[in-house]
Amino acid sequence: MTSSLYIHIPFCATKCSYCSFNSYAGLEVLQERYVDAVCAEMTDMALRGLVEPLRTVFLGGGTPSVLPRHLLRTLFSTLSARFSLAKDAEISMEINPGTVDSKKLECLQTAGVNRISFGVQSFDDRELKKIGRIHSAEEAVIAVAMAVEAGNDNVSLDLMYGLPGQTAVTWQRSLETALSLGVKHLSLYQLTVEEKTPMQKMIEEGGTCLPSEDELVAMDEVTRKLTRASGFAQYEISNYAQTGYQCRHNIGYWRNESYFGFGAGAVSCLRGSRKRNVADPLRYCELIEAGKSVIIEEETLEGADSLRETVIMGLRMNKGVSVSGLTGRYGINPVDYYGTTLQKLIATGLLEQEADFLFLTGRGRVFANMVMAELV
Repeated sequence: MTSSLYIHIPFCATKCSYCSFNSYAGLEVLQERYVDAVCAEMTDMALRGLVEPLRTVFLGGGTPSVLPRHLLRTLFSTLSARFSLAKDAEISMEINPGTVDSKKLECLQTAGVNRISFGVQSFDDRELKKIGRIHSAEEAVIAVAMAVEAGNDNVSLDLMYGLPGQTAVTWQRSLETALSLGVKHLSLYQLTVEEKTPMQKMIEEGGTCLPSEDELVAMDEVTRKLTRASGFAQYEISNYAQTGYQCRHNIGYWRNESYFGFGAGAVSCLRGSRKRNVADPLRYCELIEAGKSVIIEEETLEGADSLRETVIMGLRMNKGVSVSGLTGRYGINPVDYYGTTLQKLIATGLLEQEADFLFLTGRGRVFANMVMAELV
C-alpha cells in the first residue's frame, strides 16, 4: 500500500540555463491534453485499489504553476475524487514567482494546496539574468507576500549558491532577504553543472565562470550562521526548516518509501519496484489515449542492493538511518554488512553511530559524495 503521490508537470515558460530536468518551453498547446492524460493515469491507478489515504502529494516539474487555473482545478478535482486524503495530508506545489498572481494563488488555496515551494534561486537580479530566470527579485518578494496573504502558512523557498558571478556577500544578501519574508522552509542547493545544458556550454566556451572553492566555503559559513540565528534547523544536506515544517513528502523519498508517480518522466517506487514513465509529453499523451502502458523502464532492487540504496538516501538526513530499522526491513545488519568500511568512515570522523542511528558528521556532510561512494 502506498500513501504518497507525485505529479510531474513538464511545462515551463522558458528553460533555465542550468536545468537538466524533464521540462519543455513552448508546449502550451499540449497542456490541456496532457492534464487529461494525467487524470486518466491517476484514475486507472485508483481503480486498482492499491492506495492508502494519501499523506503527501507533490506537484513538481517543470513549472506546475504555468498551468492556467481551470487546468489546475481539473487536476485537483480528479485527485480528490479518485483518492482519499488523510486529514493532515501535506499537499505541495512548486511555483515560479513569474507565473502566478493573487487569483491563481487563491485557486490553489481553495484546491487544498497547503505547502508552496517557490523556485526563487536568487534575490539578485544580475544572478537571475545569468541563469535565465523569468522573474526579478522584486517579483519574487511580491509573490511570497501574495501567497501568505492568500492564507498559505507553509511556504518554502529554493535558493542556489555557487552561481556565476555570485560571491559570499551577494549570497548573504539573498539569504537574508529570504529569511526576512517569514517563510518556514528553505532548500539551499549548490549549483551543479549538468551535461548538455546551456550552462555547461557557456562555461566551456569561457562565457561565464563559477565561484572559487574558497568562495563556496565562505558561502557555506554564511548559510550556517544565518540559518541557525533565524531558528532554521538543517534536517537534510540541502534543507532547513523551522520546527514542524520539514517536507514530509521528501522525507519519504529519503527513507526510500513507496510512492506513486504520474505524468511524463515520472517515477513510481512500489513494493521495491521502480518504474519510469516515458519522458516525452506528446508520446505520453498518445500512449495514455491509446490505452497503452507509459512505463518504459522497470527495476527491482532486493536484499543488499536495496539496503545500500536506502542507506545512501537516508544518510542525506541529519538524523541518519536506524540500524534496527534497516535490520528489520532487510534482514541485514548494516554495521555487520559494511564492516571495516563503516569503521574506517567512523574513525576518520565522517560518520558517527549514536545508539541506534548512523549519521553523517558535520565534516561528513561536507564530503558527503565521498562517503556515499564508499557505501554504494
